[in-house]
Amino acid sequence: MTQDDLLTRAQAWLAEDPDQETREELAALLDGGATDELAARFAGTLQFGTAGLRGELGAGPMRMNRSVVIRAAAGLAAYLKAKGQEGGLVVVGYDARYKSADFARDTAAVMTGAGLRAALLPRPLPTPVLAYAIRHLGAVAGVEVTASHNPPRDNGYKVYLGDGSQIVPPADAEIAAEIAAVRSLHDVPRPESGWETLGDEVLNAYLERTDAVLTPGSPRTARTVYTAMHGVGKDVLTAAFARAGFPPPALVAAQAEPDPAFPTVAFPNPEEPGAMDLAFEAARAVDPDLVIANDPDADRCAVAVPDATVVGGWRMLRGDEVGALLAAHLVQKGATGVFAESIVSSSLLGRIAEAAGVGYEETLTGFKWIARVEGLRYGYEEALGYCVDPEGVRDKDGITAALLVTELASVLKEQGRTLTDLLDDLAVAHGLHATDQLSVRVEDLGIIANAMAALRERPPVSLAGLTVVSAEDLTKGTESLPPTDGLRYHLEGEYKARVIVRPSGTEPKLKCYLEVVVPVAAADDLTPARATAHEVLVAIKRDLSAAAGL
Repeated sequence: MTQDDLLTRAQAWLAEDPDQETREELAALLDGGATDELAARFAGTLQFGTAGLRGELGAGPMRMNRSVVIRAAAGLAAYLKAKGQEGGLVVVGYDARYKSADFARDTAAVMTGAGLRAALLPRPLPTPVLAYAIRHLGAVAGVEVTASHNPPRDNGYKVYLGDGSQIVPPADAEIAAEIAAVRSLHDVPRPESGWETLGDEVLNAYLERTDAVLTPGSPRTARTVYTAMHGVGKDVLTAAFARAGFPPPALVAAQAEPDPAFPTVAFPNPEEPGAMDLAFEAARAVDPDLVIANDPDADRCAVAVPDATVVGGWRMLRGDEVGALLAAHLVQKGATGVFAESIVSSSLLGRIAEAAGVGYEETLTGFKWIARVEGLRYGYEEALGYCVDPEGVRDKDGITAALLVTELASVLKEQGRTLTDLLDDLAVAHGLHATDQLSVRVEDLGIIANAMAALRERPPVSLAGLTVVSAEDLTKGTESLPPTDGLRYHLEGEYKARVIVRPSGTEPKLKCYLEVVVPVAAADDLTPARATAHEVLVAIKRDLSAAAGL
């Protein structure tokens, strides 16, 4: 693109922009001759995919802004009408991030102008409430404006269809084509009214549904510390806990209320270093049975347990550990149906399902795939996502997951046991399944592309001294999985070590998922087994980094 072309594009965008804030931002860049910054913002357009849209806020087609959202909404509306859904209902939810309410209102206006019916949730609410509302209200689609646990300056646009699950191919490409066909924002009708703003009826129906995940008469004694991580989870989670009869969670006050600046954390993600520090500080003061955290849109649930062997006395459980605990709890409750997980999650779930005689299925990464498993009863992903009531919410749900894990902690507490004790039992029964992750955040996405290319051109022949016995390029698909951008390695030996490498679908990260399974004959073997697993995982991580050129 020549400089003249760049300036022409920027000026045309400026003429259409409905948002005074981004108009002023773009005008300042033009007046200041900020050619490099303009080139970055006009190098293309944010790509609409199976995660919808996600990006940094700002002016221009490579940023999240009202112009981009209006085009996305117009494309979604055109897609729905092409599928015969003229006049259908679209439910729109939003979190408390910068611009979320504006993007939600724009979406409702576009849907109304396109001849669809639109209903806005009454205020910023957890993503699971929107996912529930789609099926509850019989909508043809739903939109959630959220960037989940991304940095403060990001926002996003997540699309669900009428089955209540997120879009998958080919719907994403078909919607993207309709978005690309929008020539001018002036061609998109946006009335000032005509949509419905819902009351609390849907939220109340969701809260009534949360009771269904618990066993009537089960113990409700576990005491918790809870952080909403500056997001929208607090009011809904505390209401759900009160309905269930659990002790009121002790709140991490500094993180309890929505704040789009996320002032106490570098990244508002419970998995990130330091994000749980205030929660652990609160736990040391009140001595609860467990700590629970939601991410900012409350679709994820993190759990921490007392552990005298670690500095500070509290340990975050891995998503795979919580996934196994919830599966074991559901088995104990007599759950039937299919247990499902993504390929990057621990193989322990398959062993629990096999021993219990329930169905098991492995999917590609993301709840858009897990939620579509036929006969699904329980699904989880290692990134702290759990679907424990698929008939109510066909997506991950950090509220119902928190209820279920607190019920489990209560049951164990009545027996004089803990979540850690149950993890030990599972290791003895099925082998110690130890997982870890090598996650590399980048500024330049080319680093990820180069790492994937290096691994494809020169696949590692051994990792941690273990021969790579199979190397699969998942772009070609497998017998049970559609194609995806990823690599999977299995290593020789009794440890059944496995590695999967893939670019993140929602963040500028390369993610490598490692698993080692160490046989355990008795509880006395757990300590040496953990030491062995740690050594092997560290060595795999080191060798994989070298092979990828990281």
